Amino acid sequence: MDKIYDFKVKTIQGEETTLAEYKGKVLLIVNVASKCGYTSQYDGLETLYTQYKNKGLVVLGFPCNQFGSQEPGSETEIQNFCRVNFGVTFPMFSKINVNGEETHPLYRYLKSEQTGILGTEAIKWNFTKFLVDREGNVVERFGSSTKPSELKDKIERLLK
Repeated sequence: MDKIYDFKVKTIQGEETTLAEYKGKVLLIVNVASKCGYTSQYDGLETLYTQYKNKGLVVLGFPCNQFGSQEPGSETEIQNFCRVNFGVTFPMFSKINVNGEETHPLYRYLKSEQTGILGTEAIKWNFTKFLVDREGNVVERFGSSTKPSELKDKIERLLK
């Protein structure tokens, strides 16, 4: 496997693809939800994306309904919610599981590369963020309470 780029994912429109089109980019991979206390972070994620996309940053949103059923909608509902409420233009993908037996292989990999507090792999809540460098290395993991704006310095360093 060529690091992170070979994982099969489904776009929010339902198309099978891989992350190969993002080779050479800095990635911020986030499990997102529409009805979460952190949902307002969509604003910050979109701000990061629009500010840095021309320099090589891509934010990737993976809706997840595993935490308090905070993402109950269909892919179409999620897409509309994100566009209408937050003007989201960064790539969004189909709903996935980030914990448990049905964990998506991408998240199995992300969690093994960057564990959480005390070495735990489990994702604690929505809006956990993984930062991936241009070579596909998972360099850091951030909890839900870390605001997207707090990642600017780290992103800028990776974009150089």
